[in-house]
Amino acid sequence: MGSSVLGAKLLEMFEVGPCGDAYQMGMLIGQRFSSQIRSRLAGDLVLRDQLLPFAQTQQAQPLLKALTDNNRKKFPKYWDELLGTAEGSGVPVLDLILINFRKEIVPFLPKTSIMSNIADTVDDCSDVLIVSDSLALAVHNEDANFALVGHTYLIKGTLANGLSFVAYTYAGELPSCAFGFNSHGLAFTLNSVPPTQEEIIAGGIGRNFVSRDLLEASDIDDALTRIHSSEVSVGHSYNLIELKTRKILNVETTSRNRISIREIGATPFFHANMYLHLPVQQVQDENSISRQNRAALLPKRSRKELLSVLGDTDDPKYPIYMTGPTLYTLCTAVIDLDEQTLSIIEGNPKEEEVSHVFIMSAKEFKMPQ
Repeated sequence: MGSSVLGAKLLEMFEVGPCGDAYQMGMLIGQRFSSQIRSRLAGDLVLRDQLLPFAQTQQAQPLLKALTDNNRKKFPKYWDELLGTAEGSGVPVLDLILINFRKEIVPFLPKTSIMSNIADTVDDCSDVLIVSDSLALAVHNEDANFALVGHTYLIKGTLANGLSFVAYTYAGELPSCAFGFNSHGLAFTLNSVPPTQEEIIAGGIGRNFVSRDLLEASDIDDALTRIHSSEVSVGHSYNLIELKTRKILNVETTSRNRISIREIGATPFFHANMYLHLPVQQVQDENSISRQNRAALLPKRSRKELLSVLGDTDDPKYPIYMTGPTLYTLCTAVIDLDEQTLSIIEGNPKEEEVSHVFIMSAKEFKMPQ
């Protein structure tokens, strides 16, 4: 299936900024994508059936207050951007708070909920990373709940200080919970990882705020500092990519400032949605284990082979490339450190039907002619 799946329109890109302030930037994004944001909120069953009812209960108030207070205090600009997005799209602020903090709230939902088992399966991602003498690549499948098809867009933001970034963005969320890069030649892709309940700290910094912050990192060390200085609630895996040093790091984090960093070398590194090197109690995810085992069997020496891994549909229950009914591979990002490009493929990456190419080293991220 090519990019015409379900009649989905090609991924749209919106150029925004420089703006007077973060609120204005959020407002312009909200106005531009109001219909996608509204449609996404209307179709998000976890939001409608679980998060919103929970938010009306007495027991939810301390958690929501802590998330709001802590994130607004640490990242006032991004909080304003979120408020602006709600204003611009004409949706309740609470709805956007709940989807941006979904991962920080779901573990605290009442366990009686019949849907609790699917509440947290709305995103799975797979990455293959390699840095050898001849090849320096990060390839990333952005997998999400089927309901997110048609509810993502690209934001090309320019800030008052001259920094610009491109971020693949879920409708109504801060850029980016998926992947992005900036004009300093720093890029990242993200994999969610599920620590167990006892590893999670209520009311900490949200992952969407950390990844929004990474879009403004000046280099890979600054990115690491930004990750490490955030007192996060749950876990995350970051793949940090720096053009000028031709370096890729896989960074696994969880609460209480625990972090593990692995530099990627000539041995190809596959990461799904499980911790591989940070010692932490984690939820056993059959889908991730299956993808990890399948990827281990496949050759990963060339660009074509790496894309074939991410396009693999061999396992009928847990394929690496997902086409529904629950999980769906929205797109594949290919970051080539030697070409200094980020390409987006919509459809099975084996077909290499590229819909967007950005030259990451050019200030304007021009599309190649």
